[in-house]
Formats: sequence, C-alpha cells, structure tokens
Amino acid sequence: MQQTAPARQGLTLAVVLLAVFVVPTSISGTAVALPAIGADLHAGSASLQWVVNAFNLAFACCTLVWGSLADRIGRVRAFTIGAAIFTAASVACAVTPHVYVLDAARAVAGIGGAAIFACGSAIISTAFDGAARAKAFALFGTVAGIGVALGPTVSGPAVDGLGWRWIFGLHAIALALVLLCLPAVARTVEEPRDTGAPRLDLRGAAVFVLAMLALTYAIVQGSQWGWTAPGTLGLLVVALVLLALFTAHSRRTEAPLLDLSVLRNKAFLAYCLVPVAASFGFVTQLTYLPTYLTTVAGHSPSAAGATMLLLTLPVLALPLAGAQLVQRGTPATAVILASLGFLVVGDLALLLLGPDTSTLAMAVPMLLTGAGMGLSAGLVDAQALALADPAKAGMAAGFLNTLRLGSEAVAVAVFGSAVAGLAAGRQGTGTSPAAAYDSAFHTLLWAMAAVCAALAAAVVTLARGERRA
Repeated sequence: MQQTAPARQGLTLAVVLLAVFVVPTSISGTAVALPAIGADLHAGSASLQWVVNAFNLAFACCTLVWGSLADRIGRVRAFTIGAAIFTAASVACAVTPHVYVLDAARAVAGIGGAAIFACGSAIISTAFDGAARAKAFALFGTVAGIGVALGPTVSGPAVDGLGWRWIFGLHAIALALVLLCLPAVARTVEEPRDTGAPRLDLRGAAVFVLAMLALTYAIVQGSQWGWTAPGTLGLLVVALVLLALFTAHSRRTEAPLLDLSVLRNKAFLAYCLVPVAASFGFVTQLTYLPTYLTTVAGHSPSAAGATMLLLTLPVLALPLAGAQLVQRGTPATAVILASLGFLVVGDLALLLLGPDTSTLAMAVPMLLTGAGMGLSAGLVDAQALALADPAKAGMAAGFLNTLRLGSEAVAVAVFGSAVAGLAAGRQGTGTSPAAAYDSAFHTLLWAMAAVCAALAAAVVTLARGERRA
C-alpha cells in the first residue's frame, strides 16, 4: 500500500483524533449537565438517566455494523457519515424543547459515535504502517483517555458560563470542523476496497443489533429491576437466542456482517480480551471510586476529583510509552501482559483503602491501576488490527470496540448492582452506611482482581496461537 506524505498523514491523524476526543468527552461530560437539564426541561430522574444510557446503548449496538459497512463503502466515507450523524444529533440536542427529544437525539449521536470509533481505528490502520502506526494508535488511546478525563472539566464551566445546551453545541462545532477537513483526508488515504463487494448483510445486522439491544438494555436496567427479575432474565434469554441465530446465519452467509474466520485467529482474540480486563479492573474504579472517596473517606467532591487524577494520569502518559517500548524491541505481548499484571496488582493494592487512608498511601494503588489501563491503550488496537486482513480492518475494529464498550457496560452495571446489594445487606445487620459501602467495595475489589487474573490467563493461552490472518 502506497504511503501518504507525512504532512497528509498528520492531517489524517489530527482529524480522526479530534473526532475521537469528542466522543468520550460527550459521554463523561454530559453527566455533569444532568441537573441543569432536569431543571430546565422539568425532567425526572429516569428520563434524565437515558440522556447517558441512550448514547451508550446505541453505541454498543452499532459499532460492529459500522466496521463491516466501512469495509464495503470505504473507511473515510463511513467515518464522514458517522461524523455528520453525530453533528446533526448534537445540534438537535442543543435546541431540543423536551427531554424525550433529547433522549432520542442522544441515541442518534451514539450511532454516529460508533462510526467514529470503529471507522477511525480502521482509517489509522489503513493510513499508517510500522512504527508510525504504533505511534498513531498510542495517540488514539491517549486522546480517548483525555476525553474521558477532561469531559467533566470542560463541561462544568460550559454549563456554568454558557448553559447546558452549549455542551452539545461545542460537540457540533468540533465535528463540523472535522467534516470540513474530511474531503482532504479522503484524497490522501488509499483504501483496500473492492468496488464489487457485496452489500451489507442487512439480515445479520438486524439480528445482531437486536441481540445487543436486548443484552445492553438488560444490563442497564438489571440494577433497577433486579438481576433475577423476569424482565431481566427474559431479555438475557432473548439476547442469547439472537446471538445464536446470528452465529448460525454468519456461517451460512457468503458475506456476513462478522466473518467468523477473523475470530479463528487466537492472537487476535487475545488482544480483544485486554480491553475487557481493563473494563473490569479500571473502568469500574473510575466510575465508583469517587463515590467511595466521598461516602467512606469523607472527601469533598472537588478533593475526590483531584485525587482521581492519580488514576487517570497514567492513562494520559503511558500509551506513548508502551508504543516506544515495542519500537525498541520489547515484545508487544510482554507490554500487554505487564499492563494486565498492573491491573491485578493495582486492584488488590486498592484493598488498602480505608476511611483514614491518606492521599499519599492511595497513590501507589491508583497509579498501578491507571498504568494497567494506560500501557495497553492504543497498543491493543494496533496489534489486533495488524493481525487482521487489511480488507477486513473495519470489521475487526468494529468487533474489538464492541467488546470494549459492551464489557464496560457489563462491568459498571454488575459492579454497581453488587456494591448496592452487598451494602444494603450489611446495613440490615446494623452496620452504618459508610462502613457497609466500605466492606462491599472491598469485596468487589477481590472479585475484579480475580476477573482480571482469569482474563490475563486467557490472553496468555490464546496468544500462543499467534498467526497472521
């Protein structure tokens, strides 16, 4: 594949990274605006929660579809469509008169966000090679981490100074800039595209989206309905049946949405499991550790937010370091296994946390956990897509990001539900709320460390079967 000039590669990377920055910023930053949205639109807590859930649900359902579509119509073209959808949805969010319109617009934005992540990964895999690809993916991981970390920081002042509608307005402006630059990107990226490729597997796409919809909705609602409630169990059964039908359909179809031959590469599967471990070992702590710090340790919200920098700073600093280690001859699998080890050790070290634990004592456990996420961020994508057939890079990126987003939803929902249930049970025995939450949180830390250790063992086993797709 002919390489583009460095300056044009730089433009391609800058455009993709700007769009990638907007998506996680939209996820983490929107939560800050929920109180203001509720007051302005007179919305209840349930409808407000769907401002966030609708985006995540649509994102998880559509990532694989976008990746497969990108292989057929071109990665830049699919990325452009997704960015346009996100822009239009953000404008609708900014001018919405009702919270239900906002919920619907956020779902549409999630569809566009899925395209940005799946097709953005595929564009980088197409436009870069060798050391340049490793660095580009490291920046991809860094920018995504910055977006998650800075979302609340950017959105808070915007809500205070401009009003909550401008959060979505700023998203639209940033994506409009991306759209202006994409024609130049399209002229510089040579895509391995077969103009005679068959149409998108619409039947398979419909079955897969319905399966993911049932699964993610069950996960989102499971903590409210109860994990053994008929509604939750019914949706999980429907999801399993639909996934079985999707697998059978994919085996019979000439050009399926997900070519199962991609999954026969054990090394590719090994890399895909790494973000799943990060979801359980890191994302759960990113989500619930602030509650622990305010509820148990008695920190103010601002102090808890400052302390969380110990968890997020390695995510910003280490993706490039991981890529540089690989460039200097360290095996990528060794770097990734080190990241998994940091997750396990970091989660176990967090057991030291208590009501009177100093910030200095928290530093090592939190930095280790953050390092577990940061070292593998971006590197996993680069290694996984390098193993995939270039013509199926979009499909491979879609599958990887589906696992990443789906596992985050599962990990966060299960952790939150389990902590709430354990804490409620201990309060029933006369334990104070803070002490009950402290005990429940520590129990879940053991469980998350065990999950990460089991996934690390699976990665080691699968990585032995490394081969080129």
